[in-house]
Amino acid sequence: MNKIEERTTANMDAVLEEVCRSLPHGGDHESRKYVAKRLVQSAKNGNVTLEGLRRVAGRAFSELSRRKSA
Repeated sequence: MNKIEERTTANMDAVLEEVCRSLPHGGDHESRKYVAKRLVQSAKNGNVTLEGLRRVAGRAFSELSRRKSA
């Protein structure tokens, strides 16, 4: 397992808050956990930029939205 650097962790936290801001009450635990897991996987694969993490979080949020509406 690769260690995630402090700056990357800060970027992931910021992106998680951004994407969950549109959810009621900032999102339920399971939704936040789903997006966070996607962010961690992506960061471990080397995607550590703010924009790259935003894209991952956006896709994860879209997946959640599709799952809940199905």
